[in-house]
Amino acid sequence: MTVLVLTIILNGVMLWTAPKGFFPQQDSGIIYGGIQGAQDISFQAMQTDVQRFVEIIKSDHAVDNAMAFVGGGGATNGGFMFASLKPLSERKANADQIIRRLRPQLMSLPGASVFLQAGQDLRIGGRMSNAQYQYTIQSENIDDLVAWGPRLLQEMRKLPGLADVNTDQQNAGLQATLVYDRSTAARMGITPSSLDNTLYLAFGQAQVSVMYTALNQYHVVMEAAPQFWQNPTGLDDVYAHPSTGGEIPLSAITHLETTTAPLAVNHQGQFPSVTISFNLGPGVALGDASQSILKMEQKIGMPPTIHGMFAGTLQAFQDSLATMPFLLISAVLAVYIVLGILYESYVHPVTIISTIFSAGVGALLALKVANNMELTLIAIIGMILLIGIVKKNAILMIDFALVAERVEGKSPRDAIYQACLLRFRPITMTSMAALLGALPLAIGMGTGAELRRPLGITIVGGLIVSQMLTLYTTPVVYLCFDSMRIWWDEFRHGAAHAGSQHQPGD
Repeated sequence: MTVLVLTIILNGVMLWTAPKGFFPQQDSGIIYGGIQGAQDISFQAMQTDVQRFVEIIKSDHAVDNAMAFVGGGGATNGGFMFASLKPLSERKANADQIIRRLRPQLMSLPGASVFLQAGQDLRIGGRMSNAQYQYTIQSENIDDLVAWGPRLLQEMRKLPGLADVNTDQQNAGLQATLVYDRSTAARMGITPSSLDNTLYLAFGQAQVSVMYTALNQYHVVMEAAPQFWQNPTGLDDVYAHPSTGGEIPLSAITHLETTTAPLAVNHQGQFPSVTISFNLGPGVALGDASQSILKMEQKIGMPPTIHGMFAGTLQAFQDSLATMPFLLISAVLAVYIVLGILYESYVHPVTIISTIFSAGVGALLALKVANNMELTLIAIIGMILLIGIVKKNAILMIDFALVAERVEGKSPRDAIYQACLLRFRPITMTSMAALLGALPLAIGMGTGAELRRPLGITIVGGLIVSQMLTLYTTPVVYLCFDSMRIWWDEFRHGAAHAGSQHQPGD
């Protein structure tokens, strides 16, 4: 009984202290990521930077091929990178190691930045960004986001364990406003509408004619040559045509005022938002990273007008972490109800459920031995499977012992002792069958094996420990609860007898 109590305590301590994650980080042979350039960069300069990124990634001996494109999402200072890796047997390094190897080379280039992440078979959250995890702040006031967005980015970059920290806040784009002198323009016979038409004919796309052929028709579109609209100095070559005739250079009645403007104002729901994206460093658990972000948020003291929240995959992780205890408790409660109906007893289902704690300790120990692996959703599925696999050991013994008591009239001690002798072989056989069935998952190699490995490790570790502890503790728990049942029956009968001896009115 002491061993059982210590097992229960150890189970709770290990569950509390285990590093927690969402899904295991896979190596699917694919690397992709977002490219983010300066907010005032041109499309042509962005293309040059992207080509340099592609050449660096292709130069790595583990990369089979790489491609990238510029644009998407309505901004020309962004892009997307995709790379396929060679087979694992040839590259001798996983995707995360390759990303860490490429990161210093990619970050050393001036101009744009690229944020790589390993492709995953399971991606939950539906939030696309330049990194795998996201933290979002919202506010009704855009000025608050302008002030606190950069500060939040700076503070998150200081947090240990976070990599590729970037933001989708782009409010520093260059904007040139053409201001004209209304009185001078009126004196020269230039109206605002004629000035608008002049600028549109130069920098817009005006359809000036249609060419008809026997089989088709072609629209003739006039615009300025590209070298004249790549730079604001092209306005110096534009001439206005006053109503009095002649040509007047646009610079005679106008001047440029350069300001900044947001390239995009992102929203989440109905409110403006700023999203900080990040990846995890080597050996950092997602649960630890989320806790450090929450502590940082409390430390910097954001105003109440700003609301911070996890988004995308990280939000799904938080939701699953919050419901995980209820999931395990519901599974145990369902097992108790079914066993209570089966054995017509309130006590013996507890005896069977007592074997679950040894399986939990075994599963958590196996994860810790396996390079301190995180307690992910896949590992939780393995622990839930262990509930059904492990309790059959106690079921085989208790089922036999109850029949020996009720039919053969044996004492509880003799019944459970005979059950241990006769059920030892089927218990060992079924446990070994389940263990050997899960062993390929635990030691599996190859592409995508990281997703399946926690399932096999938890089952193997849980079965090994539970096989030893169940045969050691279950007979004692059975006798202990049976003694409690006998004492309760005697107490109840004694109370009923005492009540019958003292009837009202005696």
